[in-house]
Amino acid sequence: MRLTHPPSDTSFARSLRIQLRVIGALLMREIVTRYGRDNLGFLWVFVEPMLFTLGVTALWTAAGANHGSSLPIVAFALTGYSSVLLWRNMPGRCAMAIPPNMGLLYHHNVRVMDLFITRILLEFAGATVSFAVLSALFITIGWMEAPVDTLEVFFAWLLLAWFGASLAMIIGALTAYSEMAERLWHPTAYLLFPLSGAAFMVEWMPRQFQELLLYLPMVNGVELLRNGYFGTAVRTHFDIPYTVSVCLVMTLIALALVRDASSRVEIE
Repeated sequence: MRLTHPPSDTSFARSLRIQLRVIGALLMREIVTRYGRDNLGFLWVFVEPMLFTLGVTALWTAAGANHGSSLPIVAFALTGYSSVLLWRNMPGRCAMAIPPNMGLLYHHNVRVMDLFITRILLEFAGATVSFAVLSALFITIGWMEAPVDTLEVFFAWLLLAWFGASLAMIIGALTAYSEMAERLWHPTAYLLFPLSGAAFMVEWMPRQFQELLLYLPMVNGVELLRNGYFGTAVRTHFDIPYTVSVCLVMTLIALALVRDASSRVEIE
């Protein structure tokens, strides 16, 4: 007697395989388009954020006399700037992702959401490998200590990635309505950087500003990340339920916008 799988299971498995192939193909196309096939090629996905982070870490180390804290300057710079790369680059890459890839939407299995997922995954991979490699390097050569709580660092990193991904889909979908969304995002990203918690701890701020800063989800993520790295060496402020709630609401808004934007896209 021949056993067969239920049709629903077969259909789901087939759809999943198709989806993974689509994402894989788009990833390869994005890497080749962005970095080319010569020299380091796809390795630039990881090398580029590492070079940025190394540069900023070197500058902060050189200016360590003005740091004003007992925290290790290398670890402080690495946790701060790596987190910025994670959440800020995702929206930058998803902005105006639809127009140059309109031709891909001729393919029945390619959707607007796939374009965003591809770019989000690429930025997540680049920032994550950069953060992990530089952390391992600095720990090995004795420039910084290992994290006090690795799981907490991992959770904080995923929380920052969730915030960046939902924000990226919102910005990317809005650019389907108007290019003004992209133009507004770039100055907004620069304005958010000094408020992101990358270059300060909430504890160092005047008390009347601390609560206001914690309304920014990325500040909570960075504080949680540094709590995992430094432990009791520093007093941190964060609200995990609030941050998760904001990310969840942003995700729902992003999915609704992407769905509506997809229906508006006209293949030329």
